[in-house]
Amino acid sequence: MMTEALRRPPSTLFRWAVLIFVSLAMFGNYYVYDCVEPLADLLTRQLGFTDANIGLLQAIYSVPNVVMVLIGGIIVDRLGARKAILLFGTTCLVGAVITVLQGWLPLMAAGRLVFGMGAESLIVAVTTAIAKWFRGKELSFAFGINLMIARAGTLLAQRSPSWAGFAYSSWRKPLLISVGFAAFCVIGAVIYWVMEVYAEKKYELAPASSDKVVFKDLFNFGVSFWYVVGLCVVFYSAIFPFETFAVKYFQYAHGASLEQAGFMLSILTMSTMFGTPLFGWLSDKIGRRALLMTLGSVLLIPVYLMMAYSHMSLFVPMAMMGVAFSLVPAVMWPSVAYIVDQKKLGTAYGLMTVIQNIGLAGFNLVIGGVNDMGHASAANPNGYRAGMWIFSILGFLGVAFSFLLRQRETGPHGHGLETITLGGK
Repeated sequence: MMTEALRRPPSTLFRWAVLIFVSLAMFGNYYVYDCVEPLADLLTRQLGFTDANIGLLQAIYSVPNVVMVLIGGIIVDRLGARKAILLFGTTCLVGAVITVLQGWLPLMAAGRLVFGMGAESLIVAVTTAIAKWFRGKELSFAFGINLMIARAGTLLAQRSPSWAGFAYSSWRKPLLISVGFAAFCVIGAVIYWVMEVYAEKKYELAPASSDKVVFKDLFNFGVSFWYVVGLCVVFYSAIFPFETFAVKYFQYAHGASLEQAGFMLSILTMSTMFGTPLFGWLSDKIGRRALLMTLGSVLLIPVYLMMAYSHMSLFVPMAMMGVAFSLVPAVMWPSVAYIVDQKKLGTAYGLMTVIQNIGLAGFNLVIGGVNDMGHASAANPNGYRAGMWIFSILGFLGVAFSFLLRQRETGPHGHGLETITLGGK
């Protein structure tokens, strides 16, 4: 029997296998979240849903996470990642099942709410697990690969009108498909559980956190953490609420078919699938994380006005958005692991995601309401312009937060975000 003294760290191959299988849970999670986007037109035609109703289905996903994700982060720190991943993955599956039961807005919203209760906490748990296995190693690259696998779920959801066109005769069939993908949330969790139990017996692993979480610690993470949180909120609020209405917007304002609109939106996802690992690798090599986040935020500013006021190919602004959406998350999430102590990392990610979800809930509702107030439709595509201005303003705020972060990190209170590389400082 192998003694503690003879145990060695897990091999590189084993660590990467862990990453792949734990990412399956996020793959299913992302598919279920994004399955509403290509359904927007069907929900309007078959169930009479307005843009405000559709915005509600996405916004209510975020509502419980104003509290739940912080609790989820604490659960991760107390129970450990593997138990938390299974718990939250199962909740995701239950929520997907409820959503498909009946085409009644309150019940569908309840399903999305239950799904949201599990989904964001699942992301916190998976993110914490990856930080445990890769901190001090290829952390940003590992986060990039995790997001690449997760966003494959988004890509499949956005392209589902093409590969599952047979299902788009009814609003329910695409949601039934989403239940199948939700099963990966549980499958990935079970495989990760088995692998971590095996590793604990064979390898030397970092000890699990057992510290009691003190609520006052939530406000002691430091200025750099709060700048990252600010960037997270405005950046994701400029991306995900846009995606909620993007397929419908491309159809009504740019004359695209459902399949074409789904493809144009998928350009964003395809860019991130390959760009995020690349930029993660780059930040591991050169550091300069705050600078990279600033550059990504700058790219986001013009894309919405390009779509609103020009007739250029949608490929150009969507490709620019894809680069921004690859670059900022690839650097932002791993940066937290350098700013916050490992024992409080689950709580820090939970708090960050709580505030992010306040933004997502608010802006999904705001954009849906603004579209309705502007009578946005195929007959009045200019009704979408107010929402596009809101997204552009969020881009400006993203530049401001990332600029302030870089100022902080290049000063005496920095945590090494600009200097730490894979080979050291």
